[in-house]
Parts: sequence; C-alpha cells; structure tokens
Amino acid sequence: MPPKKPAAAPLPFHESVMHQVRSIPRGEVRSYAQVALYAGRPGGARGVGRELKLLPGTRTQVPWWRVIRSDGTLAPLVAHEQARRLRLEGVTVAERGQVFRVALKDREDG
Repeated sequence: MPPKKPAAAPLPFHESVMHQVRSIPRGEVRSYAQVALYAGRPGGARGVGRELKLLPGTRTQVPWWRVIRSDGTLAPLVAHEQARRLRLEGVTVAERGQVFRVALKDREDG
C-alpha cells in the first residue's frame, strides 16, 4: 500500500483573507464577518480588518473597498475613499456612508 500523501496545509489566515477579498465581484460587497467565515475563521471579523489595514494604501491590487461592516457601514478611517470606489463600481452608498443591503450578498445567493 503506498504511503498516504499528507493533507494540504491550510492557507495562513492572511493569504486566505486576500484570496477571499480578491474573489468579491466588482459591484458587490461582503462583510468582514463573511470574509472571515469564508477564510476559515468564523468570528474573525476583526482579524480581517487588521489584515486589510496592513495593505499598502491605494496602490494595492486587493479590492479592500468591497469589504464593509455587517451593518452596511463603511470603514471609518477611509470611508470617503471607500464610498468613492464603490460608487465607481455601481454600488449605491447613502450619504451617511452606508451600503444598501442589496449589495451585501451572501455566497449562497450567487
């Protein structure tokens, strides 16, 4: 009997978060909690926020602006830039800085 191949090691949290964020389609958003869940760390929303905060400003290829709070509000320190980028993608952002729930999709919804 041939030896069993070792199971593939799970991706480090950082890599999983970046993969999940890159997979959010243009014009859609996910909550920090959803990204954490899909990255394999349920309850890790704050960890997702920390990972995204470490990105190199506006020059990054990771669409950080597509990740919002579960209540639909934007990240407080970058809300203006986040709203601008989301609006460019066709996401409706209220003047008070909240994304309408229709844009916050669950993975099962498509």
